[in-house]
Amino acid sequence: MAYLIGVDCGTSGTKTVLFDELGHVMASATIEYPMYQPKNGYAEQEPGDWACAMINTIKAVMAQSGVKKEDVKGIGISGQMHGLVLLDKDNNVLRRSIIWCDQRTAAEVEEMNRIIGRDKLVEITANPALTGWTAAKILWVKNNEPEVYSKIAHILLPKDFLRFVLTHEYATEVSDASGMQLLDVPNRCWSDVLLNAFEIDKNWLGKVYESCEATGTLTKCMADELGLCEGTIVVGGAGDNAAAAVGTGVVTDGKAFTTIGTSGVVFAHTSDIAIDTKGRVHTCCAAVPGAWHVMGVTQGAGLSLKWFRDQFCGSEKEAASYMGVDPYYIMDQQAAKVPVGSNRLLYLPYLMGERTPHLDPNARGVFFGLSAMHTKRDMLRAVMEGVSYSLRDCVEVFREMGISVSDMMACGGGGSSKLWRSMLSDLYACPVKTASSKEGPALGAAILAAVGTGVYSSVPEACEAIVGVAETACPTESNIPEYEKYYQLYRSIYPALKESFQTLAQL
Repeated sequence: MAYLIGVDCGTSGTKTVLFDELGHVMASATIEYPMYQPKNGYAEQEPGDWACAMINTIKAVMAQSGVKKEDVKGIGISGQMHGLVLLDKDNNVLRRSIIWCDQRTAAEVEEMNRIIGRDKLVEITANPALTGWTAAKILWVKNNEPEVYSKIAHILLPKDFLRFVLTHEYATEVSDASGMQLLDVPNRCWSDVLLNAFEIDKNWLGKVYESCEATGTLTKCMADELGLCEGTIVVGGAGDNAAAAVGTGVVTDGKAFTTIGTSGVVFAHTSDIAIDTKGRVHTCCAAVPGAWHVMGVTQGAGLSLKWFRDQFCGSEKEAASYMGVDPYYIMDQQAAKVPVGSNRLLYLPYLMGERTPHLDPNARGVFFGLSAMHTKRDMLRAVMEGVSYSLRDCVEVFREMGISVSDMMACGGGGSSKLWRSMLSDLYACPVKTASSKEGPALGAAILAAVGTGVYSSVPEACEAIVGVAETACPTESNIPEYEKYYQLYRSIYPALKESFQTLAQL
């Protein structure tokens, strides 16, 4: 039996899982670390914290499992995207990493558009300039920390810094590199046009691989530290959402997944590159060689339900503590008693502005149709339906781009709600499934390692063998036209309020 290690470098912590070749969990360990916010809108982390967490979680899973080091065939790494790690010529970290949620680079986004032009940038990188992505952060360091910039010898993404720690190789792979805005996404290589325009030395960037390719092997020093064999293969790995796609089997056309966490993500696989010129969804290289993915993001998905729980569901939280269940379980039971359409009450989940499809930071949450007859449970169901409508908006953009979805997986905290899955199934008009494994990105990284080490011949083959389905929600035919009426009304509300949102923001 072969064993694979999947490392998932997240924002709150790094989780490492040891799997056998069929995807069974042998051992798991997580270590958390802080995020630093020196100014409003800033977000930074210490790359050394990620490295320590990775090293200690790998050591922990090897110690827990009792698996022989000779049987561990490969390591895959998944990671938070867009973070900037700068090394000098001696491989010292030059400053804290500016991570994905940092928003300091508005001026640099304008600079990128001025230098290269928005349309050209979309043509090359498949996305408009974005404040959270890596290129703008490099320019920010250039403009604001010239003494740091002058010492740069290598630029890495978070998971690629961990790769360097393991292998001493400067490398990346296409899915994560797609989020730097320096990659030619259609052609899966660094863009000389952009590098020259932004005056970024190509030698600073790592070699670009496909996600399942071997990128290096464990050094003797690191192998001895971890209790693994020198020469153990480390594969490209993937950005967090691309790895989650592999971990849920979303690796062929027609397949997609929906994640309801704080934000909501709808992610679809496509063999043919598709770019939304309006910038409503992101297009990146997939972790499957020669394929891409599109991803829509709604800002206030699970956040909306958490907000409602914290503000209005004190009695449900108290009852849940007595019953030993999650408050969301009781909230589900209450919302299930309300008919489709929440008794003609709609909710717009724009608590934090919106990204897909509106790209409007000024948008705000709305209850529409509220009357004296409505109860708390009507409002609760309206929140869940409103989030579902916002996720359907993402699917509608995909359809405009010629990407069809016929098989949907559900992930994240919201994906555990049977009611929410049934809503999504009715609105998507396709089955919505949950995966038998909850490991997501770590499993995806391990599957990529299984392919890169020859345990499986391709990513789809590996997913077919490893990824199982736990539950399936199928559409209720009578609900589909009912939801469609309310969804079309929902779509009309934002355009009617757009100018009012702008006025509100200026008050």
